[in-house]
Amino acid sequence: MSKLLLLLFVLTVLPFQLLLGQQVAPSADKVTPLLISSEIPDVSLKNINGETLSLRTEVAKQPSILIFYRGGWCPYCSRHLADLHKIEDELYEIGYQILAISPDKPEKLKATLQNIELNYTLLSDSPMTASKAFGLAFKVDQETVARYKSIGLDLEGDSGHDHHLLPAPAVYIVNTDGIVKFNYVNPNYKERINGEVLLTAAKAYYEE
Repeated sequence: MSKLLLLLFVLTVLPFQLLLGQQVAPSADKVTPLLISSEIPDVSLKNINGETLSLRTEVAKQPSILIFYRGGWCPYCSRHLADLHKIEDELYEIGYQILAISPDKPEKLKATLQNIELNYTLLSDSPMTASKAFGLAFKVDQETVARYKSIGLDLEGDSGHDHHLLPAPAVYIVNTDGIVKFNYVNPNYKERINGEVLLTAAKAYYEE
């Protein structure tokens, strides 16, 4: 009987769990984000100097707020990052670190820091490994890619890859064990979580 239950788990539950956090959605409204109480994946990212970091290792240092954004080229993302800058001191006082993750390659992260005054950490997920693992990645259709290029937005140039993937904008509050305590994901890239709402959530879900 126990072998039968194990077989059923392998054939049904396990594939669903792997699919939940790994698939690339055909559009932003079809993403399947990592859920509250889930453990974050052990993925690698790069800092502005091109050095490889383990997200799990960084999160283990202190409670973290993870921001997934589309890139420094996105005006809605820039506004969101600037809005976070207004509350970052309060988040630091509570005990958080802020890690902002995008498909931008490290050189593009440096450009973002030149355009926006930020003190928190920007990380590159140019292969979109983290966004896929968090269930946030979606494929940008060819019409949109062409339209972006026509107005000077080069997804391939910014990421260094031709995958044409973006993350649905998201915010995660994660404890040092890597467990998701709060998340906000909105497929409408024009809508972002309000800074005061995030601050309230950060206070409510903080764990020493």
